[in-house]
Amino acid sequence: MVTADEIAKMCYERFHKLPHTGKPEPGREWTLLAAVVQITRSINSDTVEKEVVSLGTGTKCIGQTAMSPNGDVLNDSHAEVIARRGCIRYLTQELCRAVSGGVSSVFCQADQQGKWKLKPGVSFLFFTSHTPCGDASIIPMADIQVQPCASVTSVKSLQGTDAEGGDGRGLKRKAEEQSEGQTSKLARLKNQEREETKLDDSECPVSLSLKSNRSADPSARTSDETTSQETNLSDVNVTESAELNPQVVNDIYRTGAKCVPGGPADPLHPGVGYHSTGLLRVKPGRGEPTLSLSCSDKLARWGVLGFQGALLCHYLQEALYFSTVVIGKCPYNHEAMQRALVSRCSHVSNLPAGFLVCPPVLLQSDLEFPFSQAQTELRHKAEQRRISPCGAAISWCKVTEQPLDVTANGYKQGATKKARGTAKSRSPLCKLELFHSFLSLVSSTCPSDLPDSLRSTELQTYLDYKEASQTYQQAWQQLRIQTFPLWPRSPRDLLLFR
Repeated sequence: MVTADEIAKMCYERFHKLPHTGKPEPGREWTLLAAVVQITRSINSDTVEKEVVSLGTGTKCIGQTAMSPNGDVLNDSHAEVIARRGCIRYLTQELCRAVSGGVSSVFCQADQQGKWKLKPGVSFLFFTSHTPCGDASIIPMADIQVQPCASVTSVKSLQGTDAEGGDGRGLKRKAEEQSEGQTSKLARLKNQEREETKLDDSECPVSLSLKSNRSADPSARTSDETTSQETNLSDVNVTESAELNPQVVNDIYRTGAKCVPGGPADPLHPGVGYHSTGLLRVKPGRGEPTLSLSCSDKLARWGVLGFQGALLCHYLQEALYFSTVVIGKCPYNHEAMQRALVSRCSHVSNLPAGFLVCPPVLLQSDLEFPFSQAQTELRHKAEQRRISPCGAAISWCKVTEQPLDVTANGYKQGATKKARGTAKSRSPLCKLELFHSFLSLVSSTCPSDLPDSLRSTELQTYLDYKEASQTYQQAWQQLRIQTFPLWPRSPRDLLLFR
């Protein structure tokens, strides 16, 4: 049996083994961590192998005007997105091995021509150190929730315990607040902040008490972002939670994320009526809107379309789904997670073959990430500069070429402005590099073994290959019609690279 603490521990240990580059400054910077874990169960025994195959950290997004038509910039550097994109690199490598006649630890041949499927006993689990930004983070704030999280217990000293959800207590994501009245900043920090004005700062646990939240400017109260569907108000869900929990609920964790244009908006009423739940939201930017949907929205989408994306669907007989989602120790509400990741899509029907509504099991660990905002605030020293989110995003995945990648502002960390637009500045996770990896997979496939959807000679651009993945597009159309009609479409001119 795989436990939530066991998964959290191995993900934190994998992070600990990485080089220092890109990691937060202890006591001053915080970040979020997410990972994909491959589970391999032996058919002939009770043996279960667990391995982190992709890991990501990060809290930022670039603004809409910073997006590139060449696909060479990372638009969304939230940890969950980084981990998923790293997993796509891993899956692409495993498919390359399979089509070349090698041994893959993931795939075996399927029944259909040119198609592959997961080996028996192989599954994937998703871990994130904090509640996903978006709808899952709009949760009740009880009167008792006025203290920061307790100190994190040493990972090395803990043994796995089965954590099947529960009310996480403590701090909540919040957008980085720009300090006022700080006139003595170093010039280097000023330049860095100018560069980051186009970035989104993910929200993280709020360390303020309930009373201080009430007295603050409502527009400054933050918690995280949300998702889609246009239904019930948050006070309905808070009331339901209150019935299950005798604690008095006077407020909710709030989000700086904005509802997508053209749909319902938050009522902004005092207390529990401030937000609506179930609405699609885009991640907030510092003065500039982004086109990145919240991580709650993306996880809900992956629960129907799979996490493999449109390109790899050309090679797969069935979409790939996360069997379980594990959340680290943080403010947590099982009903909110169920609503955001599962319930909104539970009614979707008429999906093409290979797709289904596949709700993950939701678990929470008792182990907190040592670089969470809560732990950073507890360890902050008076002589250190103000606490802020780490500007870098780290990706590590189990691939042979360039497994480690560190980015900032959507480009490789350290890349100069002069280098932008060149291969030297590109992350292997950007759309262009993932597309090139996919084209290498196609080139490695014997022409007679190519899936039918890839046999057209007219396929040239990234958009061409995505649209040619017909079953994926059919499933996406059904999900849009039935659940997410307001999900923004990517501008075509950002998808025509090759």
